[in-house]
Amino acid sequence: MWKEFKEFAMRGNLIDLAVAIMVGSAFSKIVDSLVQHIMMPVISVLIGGINLQALTLRYRYIYIPYGEFLQSLVDFFIITASIFFIIKMMNRIKGDRNSSYEIQSASELDVLKDIRDLLKEEQKLKQVSITFRAKKRYDHHKTNKR
Repeated sequence: MWKEFKEFAMRGNLIDLAVAIMVGSAFSKIVDSLVQHIMMPVISVLIGGINLQALTLRYRYIYIPYGEFLQSLVDFFIITASIFFIIKMMNRIKGDRNSSYEIQSASELDVLKDIRDLLKEEQKLKQVSITFRAKKRYDHHKTNKR
């Protein structure tokens, strides 16, 4: 059992995943710091110093802190934009000029050809499956006769 665990733990994909998680964790701290310490103070000045987290709606004895939700939305958009610009800057530094996000368009003929090829492949798989089942029945029938 130890040998199997060691093989599992030392598999290349698992180590790559662990490294990616560690780097992602460190990157998350950088982005959080960027948002909380640099961008939010600037945005706070631009919107007049309003503290979104303090906004609440009161209905009789119920308090609904919708300001925290609004703050979470603002944080989400700022973090998403920050990550987008950081990745865009890294791609520019790296020299990746083909980092545009273009959708490849296909003509109707291309799509129909792809569908035809998929149907042919599916038909081949069905034929192999039928042949395999027939052989299995034949072998089973043959062994039961003995």
